[in-house]
Amino acid sequence: MTTAIEHFTARLTFETDVSDVHAARSGLVVVDSRGAQAWAQGHIPGAVHLPTAEIALKARTLIPADADVVTYCWGPGCNGATRAALEFAKLGYRVREMLGGFEYWVREGFEFATATGPQQRPADELTAPRWAVSCDC
Repeated sequence: MTTAIEHFTARLTFETDVSDVHAARSGLVVVDSRGAQAWAQGHIPGAVHLPTAEIALKARTLIPADADVVTYCWGPGCNGATRAALEFAKLGYRVREMLGGFEYWVREGFEFATATGPQQRPADELTAPRWAVSCDC
Protein backbone atom coordinates (compact mmCIF):
# COMPACT_ATOMS: atom_id res chain seq x y z
CA MET A 1 0.00 0.00 0.00
CA THR A 2 2.78 2.45 0.90
CA THR A 3 4.53 1.84 -2.42
CA ALA A 4 1.37 2.74 -4.34
CA ILE A 5 0.85 5.88 -2.29
CA GLU A 6 4.45 6.97 -2.90
CA HIS A 7 4.13 6.23 -6.60
CA PHE A 8 0.95 8.22 -7.16
CA THR A 9 2.10 11.06 -4.92
CA ALA A 10 5.27 11.34 -6.99
CA ARG A 11 3.31 11.33 -10.24
CA LEU A 12 1.07 14.15 -9.02
CA THR A 13 4.15 16.07 -7.90
CA PHE A 14 5.86 15.85 -11.29
CA GLU A 15 2.95 15.63 -13.75
CA THR A 16 -0.04 17.81 -14.47
CA ASP A 17 -2.75 17.79 -17.10
CA VAL A 18 -3.98 20.21 -19.72
CA SER A 19 -7.05 21.37 -17.79
CA ASP A 20 -5.03 22.07 -14.65
CA VAL A 21 -2.44 24.04 -16.63
CA HIS A 22 -5.20 26.03 -18.32
CA ALA A 23 -6.74 26.87 -14.94
CA ALA A 24 -3.42 27.87 -13.33
CA ARG A 25 -1.52 29.49 -16.23
CA SER A 26 -1.03 32.83 -14.49
CA GLY A 27 1.06 31.15 -11.78
CA LEU A 28 3.16 29.04 -14.12
CA VAL A 29 5.91 29.39 -16.68
CA VAL A 30 4.74 27.12 -19.48
CA VAL A 31 7.56 25.97 -21.74
CA ASP A 32 7.09 24.61 -25.26
CA SER A 33 10.05 22.34 -25.87
CA ARG A 34 9.39 21.71 -29.58
CA GLY A 35 11.32 23.06 -32.55
CA ALA A 36 10.63 26.25 -34.48
CA GLN A 37 8.33 24.73 -37.11
CA ALA A 38 6.13 23.08 -34.49
CA TRP A 39 6.00 26.33 -32.50
CA ALA A 40 4.92 28.24 -35.60
CA GLN A 41 2.17 25.72 -36.31
CA GLY A 42 0.63 26.53 -32.94
CA HIS A 43 1.43 26.89 -29.25
CA ILE A 44 -0.13 27.73 -25.92
CA PRO A 45 -0.62 31.50 -25.59
CA GLY A 46 1.99 32.98 -23.28
CA ALA A 47 4.25 29.92 -23.42
CA VAL A 48 8.01 30.35 -23.61
CA HIS A 49 9.55 28.71 -26.67
CA LEU A 50 12.64 26.88 -25.46
CA PRO A 51 13.56 23.73 -27.38
CA THR A 52 14.99 20.96 -25.20
CA ALA A 53 18.46 21.23 -26.74
CA GLU A 54 18.65 24.89 -25.62
CA ILE A 55 17.39 24.56 -22.03
CA ALA A 56 20.81 24.06 -20.41
CA LEU A 57 22.18 27.14 -22.18
CA LYS A 58 19.24 29.56 -22.04
CA ALA A 59 16.86 28.65 -19.20
CA ARG A 60 18.59 30.66 -16.51
CA THR A 61 18.45 33.85 -18.57
CA LEU A 62 14.81 33.39 -19.62
CA ILE A 63 13.12 31.84 -16.59
CA PRO A 64 13.41 32.88 -12.94
CA ALA A 65 14.99 30.24 -10.69
CA ASP A 66 11.95 30.22 -8.38
CA ALA A 67 9.42 29.72 -11.19
CA ASP A 68 6.93 26.86 -11.32
CA VAL A 69 7.79 25.43 -14.74
CA VAL A 70 5.54 23.19 -16.82
CA THR A 71 6.93 21.61 -19.98
CA TYR A 72 5.01 20.36 -22.98
CA CYS A 73 5.70 18.88 -26.39
CA TRP A 74 3.43 17.46 -29.12
CA GLY A 75 1.33 14.90 -27.32
CA PRO A 76 1.09 11.64 -25.44
CA GLY A 77 3.02 9.77 -28.13
CA CYS A 78 6.08 11.98 -27.59
CA ASN A 79 8.43 12.08 -24.62
CA GLY A 80 9.90 15.47 -25.50
CA ALA A 81 8.25 17.14 -22.51
CA THR A 82 9.77 14.49 -20.24
CA ARG A 83 13.24 15.18 -21.62
CA ALA A 84 12.68 18.94 -21.24
CA ALA A 85 11.47 18.50 -17.65
CA LEU A 86 14.61 16.48 -16.89
CA GLU A 87 16.79 19.31 -18.22
CA PHE A 88 14.99 21.83 -15.98
CA ALA A 89 15.30 19.47 -12.99
CA LYS A 90 19.06 19.20 -13.59
CA LEU A 91 19.20 23.01 -13.31
CA GLY A 92 17.32 22.93 -9.99
CA TYR A 93 13.92 24.17 -11.19
CA ARG A 94 10.59 23.01 -9.80
CA VAL A 95 9.16 21.40 -12.89
CA ARG A 96 6.22 19.30 -14.02
CA GLU A 97 5.37 17.70 -17.32
CA MET A 98 2.01 18.50 -18.93
CA LEU A 99 0.40 15.22 -19.91
CA GLY A 100 -1.26 15.24 -23.32
CA GLY A 101 0.93 18.01 -24.71
CA PHE A 102 -0.13 20.48 -27.34
CA GLU A 103 -2.36 17.86 -28.97
CA TYR A 104 -4.64 17.62 -25.97
CA TRP A 105 -4.56 21.37 -25.38
CA VAL A 106 -6.12 21.78 -28.82
CA ARG A 107 -8.39 18.72 -28.51
CA GLU A 108 -9.82 20.03 -25.23
CA GLY A 109 -10.91 23.17 -27.06
CA PHE A 110 -8.49 25.68 -25.55
CA GLU A 111 -7.31 28.67 -27.56
CA PHE A 112 -3.87 28.41 -29.14
CA ALA A 113 -1.62 30.93 -30.84
CA THR A 114 -0.33 30.79 -34.42
CA ALA A 115 1.60 33.13 -36.70
CA THR A 116 -1.74 34.29 -38.14
CA GLY A 117 -3.34 34.90 -34.75
CA PRO A 118 -5.33 33.02 -32.12
CA GLN A 119 -7.29 29.92 -33.06
CA GLN A 120 -9.59 27.52 -31.30
CA ARG A 121 -11.24 24.25 -32.27
CA PRO A 122 -14.31 22.63 -30.75
CA ALA A 123 -13.57 20.22 -27.90
CA ASP A 124 -13.16 16.62 -28.98
CA GLU A 125 -15.74 14.55 -27.10
CA LEU A 126 -13.17 11.79 -26.65
CA THR A 127 -10.89 14.08 -24.63
CA ALA A 128 -13.21 16.57 -22.94
CA PRO A 129 -16.94 16.71 -22.29
CA ARG A 130 -18.60 19.15 -24.65
CA TRP A 131 -20.69 20.64 -21.85
CA ALA A 132 -17.80 21.61 -19.56
CA VAL A 133 -14.17 22.66 -19.56
CA SER A 134 -13.07 19.72 -17.41
CA CYS A 135 -14.15 16.18 -16.66
CA ASP A 136 -14.69 17.10 -12.97
CA CYS A 137 -12.31 14.38 -11.88
